[in-house]
Amino acid sequence: MTFSSQQRLIALIVMAFIIDYLPFINLPFLWSETFFHEISHGLAALITGGSIHTITINFNGAGMCMTSGGVPIFISFSGYAGSVFWGLFIYSLADVLSHRKSRFVLMLIAAMISITLALWVRDLTTILILIVLLMMYLLPLFKTIRINSKLFIQLVGVFVMLDAVRSPLYLLDGRDMGDGASLAEMTYVPELVWVIIWVVIALGCLSILWKIDNRKITKDYENELRHP
Repeated sequence: MTFSSQQRLIALIVMAFIIDYLPFINLPFLWSETFFHEISHGLAALITGGSIHTITINFNGAGMCMTSGGVPIFISFSGYAGSVFWGLFIYSLADVLSHRKSRFVLMLIAAMISITLALWVRDLTTILILIVLLMMYLLPLFKTIRINSKLFIQLVGVFVMLDAVRSPLYLLDGRDMGDGASLAEMTYVPELVWVIIWVVIALGCLSILWKIDNRKITKDYENELRHP
C-alpha cells in the first residue's frame, strides 16, 4: 500500500502529536526543538557580527543562548522563527532526496550538534542532552538498525514545526520573560504582537509543506495521464 505525500504528512503530524504526549519518549524531540531554537539565536548573532558564549539546554526543554554583539532585535526574533524554518528545511530536504541520500541530513544535524558541544557547551546537563541527541540522529545511519531515515527526519521536522506553533504561546504568562518580552522592551511593540507573528510564521510554513505536497500529487497525476 502506497501513500501520497499529503497522506504521509498527515500521518507524520498525527505521530508528532502522539509522541508529544508520551513521557520520556517525547524528550529528545523537545530537546531537538530547543536546540534548533537556541542555535538559531547563535547563528543570528554570528551573521550580524556578534559571538556565541554558551548554549544551555535543560531537561525540561528550556534553553538559553548567551551572545554578545550583533543585532539584538534580529537575535531575539530568530529563536522561534529560526526553529520553524529549520523544521521546514530538514523536512523539505529529506523529501527531495532518496532514502539513501537523506542520511546526509542526519549527518548534517549530527555535525551541528558536535560543533555546538565542542565550542559553546559548558554544563553537564547540556552535554548529556546533546549526547542523547547525537545518538538519536546517528542511530538511523547503522544498517543493522532498521529505521527509515527519510521518514525519521521528516517526523523530526514536523515535530519541530508543530512545537514552534505552540511554544510562543507560553510567553503569554504575564511574567515578562523570554524573547517576546525582550523584543517588546527593545521595540515598544507588545509581546502579544511578536507571539502572533511567530505563530503565523509557523502555520505559514506548515501550509507551504501542504502546498508542496499538493503540487507533487498534481504533477504525478499529470504524468500518469501523459504516460498511462
